[in-house]
Amino acid sequence: MGFSEEFLATMRRFTAATHTAYLLPLLRPGHRLLDFGCGPGTISVGLAGAIAPGTLHGVDMEESQIDLARAVAELGGRDNAIYHVGDVTALPFEDGYFDVAHCHNLLMHVPDTRAVLTEVKRVLKPGGIIGCREMICKSSFTHPDFGVINSAWRMFEDLLEADDGHAQMGRDLKVHLLDNGFSNIRVTASFDVYSTPEEVELIHEVANRWFLSPEITEAAIKYGAATEKLCDDIRVAYGKWRGHPGAFAGIAYGEAVANKP
Repeated sequence: MGFSEEFLATMRRFTAATHTAYLLPLLRPGHRLLDFGCGPGTISVGLAGAIAPGTLHGVDMEESQIDLARAVAELGGRDNAIYHVGDVTALPFEDGYFDVAHCHNLLMHVPDTRAVLTEVKRVLKPGGIIGCREMICKSSFTHPDFGVINSAWRMFEDLLEADDGHAQMGRDLKVHLLDNGFSNIRVTASFDVYSTPEEVELIHEVANRWFLSPEITEAAIKYGAATEKLCDDIRVAYGKWRGHPGAFAGIAYGEAVANKP
């Protein structure tokens, strides 16, 4: 996915209040929480607040994101948030260390889902909670699409899958958690909505400066996910969408909470 300024701008909108509503009621002061694939830490800082004086450990493979997360925690006065550069399939924690584990849009990008969930299960206490929120690309939309914008969603799916990702992970969470031995699984779904003028402008910027950047479009064409003409048509349609009074986009997510037996 990369870390363009436009893409990071969407990630900075993610907070615990807006993106972990399905999990927050289960958190308690004193919990020890793992945020695996924590990114820039905008969700982590809210989770750290919910479990204070417990400790949050955030793990991400990208050092630049860990630097951002540490800055966000410092700005938010959360000295109970500790961050690590690391691999979620080889976590630096002992067995049964955490009460809770959380991820947002992490499993969709990791080829080996079982390896991640097995490792997270290892570091959870018996009865510990896992909470995951992941995209469902097929249920996401941009409206009006002028006959072509929703092709961008299919292009995005094809790119993810060409990179061994999982474009419908939010829909498949229950199956993966069952297959990896978790119990008491509760599944919900929700949308991130973009409809205000500022939100429409943000999506337009992400589409033009990130998704339709030469790096992404060249990869899409290389993998057979798009043609040059399709990319040009999507760019023109997003220009129309940006100025349309009914412009509206929704990103669909599946959410699941489960327990380690």
